[in-house]
Amino acid sequence: MIFSRTLLKRHTVLPGFDLALGFTVLYLSFIVLIPLSAAFLKTATMTWPAFWDTVSSPRVVASYKLTFGASLAGALLNAFFGLIVAWVLVRYEFPLKRIVDALVDLPFALPTAVAGIALTALYAENGWIGQWLPFKVSFTPLGVFVALTFIGLPFVVRTLQPVLEDLSRELEEAAATLGASRWQTFRHVIFPILSPALLTGFALAFARALGEYGSVIFIAGNMPMVSEITPLLIITKLEQYDYAGATAIAVVMLVTAFTLLLAINGLQAWTRARQGR
Repeated sequence: MIFSRTLLKRHTVLPGFDLALGFTVLYLSFIVLIPLSAAFLKTATMTWPAFWDTVSSPRVVASYKLTFGASLAGALLNAFFGLIVAWVLVRYEFPLKRIVDALVDLPFALPTAVAGIALTALYAENGWIGQWLPFKVSFTPLGVFVALTFIGLPFVVRTLQPVLEDLSRELEEAAATLGASRWQTFRHVIFPILSPALLTGFALAFARALGEYGSVIFIAGNMPMVSEITPLLIITKLEQYDYAGATAIAVVMLVTAFTLLLAINGLQAWTRARQGR
């Protein structure tokens, strides 16, 4: 039995399992592990007091709060509206649907600097949208939130669309036949099926927002202790040739982001296990 399972496992159209695994580990090492290890090794050259002073200064802590807070808020908003956008694109037919569907990918294709300039022009006090708002958006933390929401939406929509397309409408009809309301059908039938994909889209949008730089620096204003994001601080220290300080802040970002994403993936795995998948 064990021998037959081994043969079944190794019989694929790709090269043998050992060779494929070796190439996979080698590629990931060059692309991911070695660069990240270099950041940790460079940070290790600092003494503990120097490291702590760098990563816990008030300016850096303020940037942590803004970066993680705006990224989380933007990902949550995208999870809500991304579900609605994906539902409309999959379940309804309307004029110019293909154009609307293509617009979802615009944040992917648009250079981040162009996106930042466009958002700043729109939401500035004299911009097309900003002049009608009773509050200021550009050059405030709210501007950071707007930029991170803009770049994160496609991750949620494109993750949910395939799941919605495979979702059988017979399940909804069966629930309606049994007397379930629309809300009960969505809550007990549709949402449990969509939740793993929704969590994946949320995690991708959150991770993308954490590292965003180009589209944020234009609309943020980059005022210390107010609208300065952590990636900008890393770039500033690199320009000052403070490589150890830059990698120290990067390591804190990396460890925190990895912990949060690990928790999200654990929640996703728990959700799939609960559904018996």
